[in-house]
Amino acid sequence: MRVLICPQAFVGTLTAVQAAEAIAAGWRTRAPADELTLAPLSAGGPGFLDVLGAALDGLHLGVTVSDPLGREVPAAVLIVQHAGRRTAYIEAAQSIGLHHLAAHDRNPLLTSSFGVGQLIAAAVTEGADRVVVSFGGGATNDGGAGLLAALGVGDQRSLACGAAGLAGLADDALLGVHELAARLRPVELVLATEDDSPLLGARGTSAEHALRKGAAPHDVQALESGLGRFTEVLRRALPPGKDLLSGLDRRIDREPGSGAGGGIGYALMALGARRISATDIVLQGWGFDDLLSGSDLVITGEGCFDWRSLTAGTVYAVASAASRRGLPTVVLAGRVEVGRRETMALGIAGSYAVAEDRTSVAAAIADPVGTLAARAARLAGTWSVR
Repeated sequence: MRVLICPQAFVGTLTAVQAAEAIAAGWRTRAPADELTLAPLSAGGPGFLDVLGAALDGLHLGVTVSDPLGREVPAAVLIVQHAGRRTAYIEAAQSIGLHHLAAHDRNPLLTSSFGVGQLIAAAVTEGADRVVVSFGGGATNDGGAGLLAALGVGDQRSLACGAAGLAGLADDALLGVHELAARLRPVELVLATEDDSPLLGARGTSAEHALRKGAAPHDVQALESGLGRFTEVLRRALPPGKDLLSGLDRRIDREPGSGAGGGIGYALMALGARRISATDIVLQGWGFDDLLSGSDLVITGEGCFDWRSLTAGTVYAVASAASRRGLPTVVLAGRVEVGRRETMALGIAGSYAVAEDRTSVAAAIADPVGTLAARAARLAGTWSVR
């Protein structure tokens, strides 16, 4: 039997690579004759570069950048040469990830996206004519103001210190952004994310994501006001052009994905970036259709399989692709919070939890590799044709 194992990270416990290896190890204890193919996946958050590095033949360029509070941290840019193009892949979480901060340091009024701008600058310096920036797990909410500062726009003291100072930006605070856009015009900018939230509004990045980044409830309005002022200043400095359908000025802050990465998506879109699915980029990197054609069963997974997994992200993409080929997909997750009726509609043949009840949660956290491998072994006993 040919089994394709393609989980994403079990956030907080296992990377995608570790999860795939644990599932494979457990499966082999019950079905050692089966042919296993490992293709760990990512939806753009921490681990995106590790997954792509395993899928693509590229060069990891080591750099030192700023974390959300301006402290130096190591990071990398993955450079891939293909079909006459030089593509740089950037994982924003390497510089602005929430994991860089202790709980008492998490405050999106103070955290900056400056480090992401440094990563983009490094990619362009290396001659990349296509720069793909992935998002997920970030700690910032500054609309990409810090990113622009790192690329030479405006005054770092007002733009690279987080969202707190954005409400008081002067009308000329973004001098140089027009020149930056012209300089980057030969470079294709790609925003790789599953986050379709806009920058502003009730579904915007402040309302939807700021609390998990450490904001207090009363901070959300201040963050929203700061981003609102930031968009006013940026629109004056870099007019967004007209919407092709309405003929009115384009409102980038309302477009899906502009809220990604605490609004870094907005800054990149203003510079001409287009948005695509981070999951799709990884699937293409693996040549996923070819992997499916050589498989009899597909196993995917994540930390928590819930209602959001049914409409977007890794599990959704894998199940949809496998269903089109008539292949059964099973989900192995830390927790399963959706029922069989919902999963069947996506073509999922079965879903299995590592932590099947409250008493097993502690064991799963204490030994994520062992418990996942053990659950995979039981899964092999059900699904493997021996």
